[in-house]
Amino acid sequence: MRRFKNILCVMEPQTACQCALERAVALAETNQSNLTVATVTERVPEGNRLAEGGLELGDVQARLTDVQAQWLETLVEPYRERIEVNTLVLTGTPFLEIIRDVLRTGRDLVIKCPESPDWLGRLFSGDDMHLLRKCPCPVWMIKPETGESYQRVLAAVDVDDNYPPAELEIRQALNGMVMEISGALAVSEFAELHVVHAWQAIGESAMRDGAFMHRPEGEVNAYVEQVRAHHARRLDELMRDAGAKLGSDAMDYLKPQLHLLKGSARKEIPVLARRLQADCIVMGTVARTGIRGFIMGNTAETILEQIDCSVLAIKPEGFITPVALEG
Repeated sequence: MRRFKNILCVMEPQTACQCALERAVALAETNQSNLTVATVTERVPEGNRLAEGGLELGDVQARLTDVQAQWLETLVEPYRERIEVNTLVLTGTPFLEIIRDVLRTGRDLVIKCPESPDWLGRLFSGDDMHLLRKCPCPVWMIKPETGESYQRVLAAVDVDDNYPPAELEIRQALNGMVMEISGALAVSEFAELHVVHAWQAIGESAMRDGAFMHRPEGEVNAYVEQVRAHHARRLDELMRDAGAKLGSDAMDYLKPQLHLLKGSARKEIPVLARRLQADCIVMGTVARTGIRGFIMGNTAETILEQIDCSVLAIKPEGFITPVALEG
């Protein structure tokens, strides 16, 4: 991928996720990007009181930071023969400090492994979900068990045009970003590219089974087919636009496989991801901008709670994070 130029890779000592660092280094090397490898250490509560004659609270914090800094240096040293790598120890609540670093430095990609403990029963912990919801730049959550390369990349798009004009424009731009990034990722990974859009015929159930809207079966079937054909045309238009941006050579190589699924996106996309054994889903997580505190749509949230693979989550241009820099 040749889009990202200022990458932050977040590592955690308790999480064995060398694959995240490997991918960050490879991406930075290919793109000639700036790469910073960071970790977040807890803040020692100021209210604590230590026994007289013991360590000062400031000394404890400093020692914690030094230990983490030494660990990071050991971690990145083997890669410094290939590229320049900076290290950084942040202090505080992980998702807040990561987002604040993004705001301060203009990072354009965060790479991280999920920190979900086994007992949670899902891939992303609460802290990771906060990051996916609120980070203004793309976040690439890499599943620890990921192999050296991806086999299948799944791009989730929404080509429905039943939105107000301003929101529709944002959604179309977000679809373009999803296609650009997923296509570049599939090329770099030598992976299959699958593109999915789920659609529904509003009112179908009421027309088939409702007491007041019941219509003849043939009429309902014709309506449903009309809706399906409209969504198919919209998806084809998106693919033509993606081909113009990615280039004909890339599209000829990728030969994207399209999945036009009837049903709810929050149900059908996770099912398809499992059936394909997708290694990574590229998806937009917000479709409105300029509203501080508007974090994530219910559909994106529900999909993220069900998947068990890596995810590259994208926000639209102009997204305003509710996280602020400390004054």
